[in-house]
Amino acid sequence: MRPWINIGLTLAVYLICRWVYRRYPLPWLNPMLTSVALLMVLLLSTHTSYAAYIRGSDLLTLLLGPATVAFAVPLHRHFELLKRHAVELLCGIALGSLLAVVSSVSLARLLRLTPILMDSLAPRSVTTPIAMQVSAQLGGNAILTSVFVIATAFVGLVVGPLTIRWLKIQSALAKGMLMGMGAHGIGTSRAFEFGPLEGTFSSLSMILAAAFTVLLAPLVVPFLR
Repeated sequence: MRPWINIGLTLAVYLICRWVYRRYPLPWLNPMLTSVALLMVLLLSTHTSYAAYIRGSDLLTLLLGPATVAFAVPLHRHFELLKRHAVELLCGIALGSLLAVVSSVSLARLLRLTPILMDSLAPRSVTTPIAMQVSAQLGGNAILTSVFVIATAFVGLVVGPLTIRWLKIQSALAKGMLMGMGAHGIGTSRAFEFGPLEGTFSSLSMILAAAFTVLLAPLVVPFLR
């Protein structure tokens, strides 16, 4: 496949899935989920390798950087509000980050996974670039970690809104922290659908969770092994 075809196909699939999601706003029809599934079906049905598909799609990958930086805009706009809730944010995210690492390693031990799988799974609850660096520092496999992070984000993307609905959560702070901690960047994009405050709190939660995990994982994981 030519590079421009790869990019055009990806954008077309995403736009179609987004159109479906806007007509039927169900959690499992989120375009971040359905577009990936549809692209997988298309590649498998046409016997196109991942290497052939990703060739020439570097432009889309490069856009991840500006997209992440763009999260700083709502943080600046609502800086005073963030300062007002600094204690709740720091305490909640620190505890959440610790529990995420402890639960991941404990589950790995319960399932008797190999040490490399355990180390790869430990930082699954933060955004991919940070998680891969933490995994490499612990002795895990960065590629496996990226798979675990994506799987975690997809589960959080579906379960997060359902949890908010079932528990009747009304607080913008709680909604944002839940989506940012539970589904990282994808969850943050979903949080902005709830409202600007939810998206802002989600952005900050994602950033702080990454920082806390960088600090906590190297200390906690060796102890739990």
